[in-house]
Formats: sequence, structure tokens, C-alpha cells
Amino acid sequence: MWSGGKTGTRPGTAQRSRNPPDTAAFNGAVGGNLPPSGGRGRQQAYLFPGMLMMTVQAPAIIVGVRLITDRQSGYLRELLMAPVTRPTLLLGSCAGGTLVSTVQGTVLLTLAGAIGLPYDPLLLALLLAGMIMASFTVTALSLLLAVSIDRPEAFHMLLGLVMMPLLFLSGGFFPLHNLPGWAHALAAVNPLAYGVDLLRRCIALRVPHQAATTAGIEWSGWQPPLLPEGALLLAGGATALLWAAHRFSRPE
Repeated sequence: MWSGGKTGTRPGTAQRSRNPPDTAAFNGAVGGNLPPSGGRGRQQAYLFPGMLMMTVQAPAIIVGVRLITDRQSGYLRELLMAPVTRPTLLLGSCAGGTLVSTVQGTVLLTLAGAIGLPYDPLLLALLLAGMIMASFTVTALSLLLAVSIDRPEAFHMLLGLVMMPLLFLSGGFFPLHNLPGWAHALAAVNPLAYGVDLLRRCIALRVPHQAATTAGIEWSGWQPPLLPEGALLLAGGATALLWAAHRFSRPE
């Protein structure tokens, strides 16, 4: 009798043993929205696009910070003396920021095999194209803010107020369908959400067994196709860049 009491299993012990501590965060935030047979590999594949988006957005935002810093230091005035137009300078800044962001994201992309994604050339090409579009759009939006705001303090304050909600509503770390209705409307105009959804759907296109089955961006319950979603992301970046070039072309 005493041996049976000593060797008895307390309620919940078996359940805890099936949920290792290192996966508790995944199970709490994402695991309940994935098929039970998905396992940790599918959870990691779900989070990978969000990690890529975080990686490319940082250098893209720095482009706007550098523009404001150059304006405050007087270096921008020296650049404007070059025999090129103002929109050309802005386009060069956008191209440089897009390139740096893409290269930084490519470094993380080389670790795709660590989460179980195959090094499929087409999959890598699709993810690279998605990162280029997302980097271009975020860089263009950062430049638009930089040419619209004169004071560095106001620019940094606005970034702090805007970037965290945009990242929170991107769907990079939990499904968007868990958010309330008003948040769905905000996610539908969030460029980071389109970038994350684009990367995630590229994975689903080539590796269906590793992709999560949760929906991303929806317009009134309808999920847009992959190509129009990418075209809309590019159109948003191009519109922001043209608007920034128009404002930047005006003499100070």
C-alpha cells in the first residue's frame, strides 16, 4: 500500500511531460491554432516569416533615420549640390536601403534548414522576392516619413508609436483571426502584414506539409490571391516613394 502511494503519479504529471518547457511559449501563442500533428517544426515554420520581416524592417527604417540625420548635420545640403535631381537621390537611398535589408534577410534565410524547410531553389527564390518587395515598401514608407518630418525627435517618437502596433498586427507571431474585428481592418492596411502573409504563403506553395493552415490577410472574409497581394504590396511602396519624391523635390 505504501509503495503504491509512493510510486503513484500525480494528476497532470503525464500531461506536463508531453509539453516540454521549451515549447510552452509556442503552444500558448501558436500551437492551439495549428493541427495537432503539426509539431514543433510546423510552429517554427509559422514563425519564420515573422522573423524574416523583423530582420528586414530594421535596416529599412534606418534609411529614414539617416536622411533626417544628414539633413540636421548639413551633409544633405552638400549632396544636393551634385548634378543630379532630388528624386534621383531619394531613389538611390531607397535602392540602397532595399539592398541592405534584403542582404540582411538573406543571411537569416540561409538558416531555413534549421527549422525543417528544404533548400528548394524555387522556395528560396520566392522568399527572396517577397523580402525584396517588403524591404522596398518599408524603406519607401520610412523615407516618406523622413521627408515629411523635420525634427529627429518627432521622427523617433512616431516610429515608436507606429512600428510596434504594425509589427503586432502583422500576424508574424500569432494568427490574425484571433484578433477582434477592428484589428482586422487595421491589419488589412498594414504593409508588414502583407509581407508576412506573402512569405508564409510562399512556404505553403512549395512545402504544404510544413505550412500552417491559418488564414492571413482577409478582405471581408475573402483572402486575396498570392499575386495580387504581392502587386498591392509593391504598389503601396511605389506610391509612398513617389509621394516622398514629390515632397523632397520642393526646395527647402
